[in-house]
Amino acid sequence: MGQLLTAANVKALTYGAMNVVSASGIVFANKAVFQTYGFHFTYALTWIHTVFTLVGMRVFAAGGMFQVKSIPQARLVPLAAAYVAYIVLCNLSLKVNTVGFYQVMKIAVAPTVIALELVMFRRVPPARIVASVMVVCMGIGVATVTDTQMVSNLVGIAVGVGATLMTALYQIWAGSKQKELKASSMQLLHAYTPQATLMLGLLIPMCEPMGWHTIHMPAAPGADAATIAAAAAAPPIRPPGSLLAYQYHTAAVAAIIISAILGLLVSLSTFLVIGATSSLTYNVVGHLKTLIILTGGCMFFGDTMPLKKFIGVCIAMMGIIWYTQQKLASSSGAAAAGAAASGDPAAAAAGPRPPLLPISNSPVPVSVKSVYTATAARSRGAVAAAAGGGGPMINGRHHAHR
Repeated sequence: MGQLLTAANVKALTYGAMNVVSASGIVFANKAVFQTYGFHFTYALTWIHTVFTLVGMRVFAAGGMFQVKSIPQARLVPLAAAYVAYIVLCNLSLKVNTVGFYQVMKIAVAPTVIALELVMFRRVPPARIVASVMVVCMGIGVATVTDTQMVSNLVGIAVGVGATLMTALYQIWAGSKQKELKASSMQLLHAYTPQATLMLGLLIPMCEPMGWHTIHMPAAPGADAATIAAAAAAPPIRPPGSLLAYQYHTAAVAAIIISAILGLLVSLSTFLVIGATSSLTYNVVGHLKTLIILTGGCMFFGDTMPLKKFIGVCIAMMGIIWYTQQKLASSSGAAAAGAAASGDPAAAAAGPRPPLLPISNSPVPVSVKSVYTATAARSRGAVAAAAGGGGPMINGRHHAHR
């Protein structure tokens, strides 16, 4: 027992718990902002999240969490635009859909990435990965077709599909940009967040009802003369339903701020979990988050989970677990082949991937610097594996909110 409670394992468990809480919590926080507090301004909420991320990334860089990399801003404009599109669509999907459908469509990102890679790069995955993706798609089909809340919500379906497609495109693009620019996910996020913040700031007045001008609310039809006169004498107000007319009471503001902080913690904890443990641990944690989010949707936001939908979700979860296992095995094989080709016998004989927790007798604690070093080393290994014929890492990316 004492061997398990090493400083490294305690740190890894702490990072894993932080990732589970933040990634699950932001879904519930965002849904509460939209549904409970009536803040229906998707672009504005996404902009607030991005501002918090911008400030947080500056603080993390100043604290030595990662090394800042100078990247020409012109090369980041398309990636920043893709980031804005995928984040806005994900938040919009959460706004118009149930939590359960939102999470099921997040599961659909993995097979969508496979399909896009096939179309865009003619990259044919191994048969086992194709089989696992088919299982995922079958589960998603069963879960969505049997969801009576969604079958009649054509707009929600369209937004959910668009969010899934844009998320997959962003993941592929971000992975290729990391290799092209030789930058980690944190370095890339740090570099393009200012552009994303500016883009969202410009989109808010274009896409949200701002309520710049005040109006006099007319009296209801058929009102008596006294009511009409009182309405005419009342002071002008902002148009109802506009951003400036929203009642920013304490609870609503607190919910918005909490959701923004959780969004920042998602990026940080993802980085720390992968750096202190392994990609396998991060994926296992991801499956736990899915279960928590689906359960929370039923408990807190009125989602239904009939038997057929539950069976569909279970099938999709089994498929995504199988898919994860195949992707990690494929990445390990590609890395071993690359090490053998490079003539490094130590790396070639490294054997299986590390366990779920970095069990070690070493008394050396896990520090921020050591986490950065481990993550950077794994990023270099992923780039080397990709150069040797492996596809872009899907599970090792930073996945912001959300």
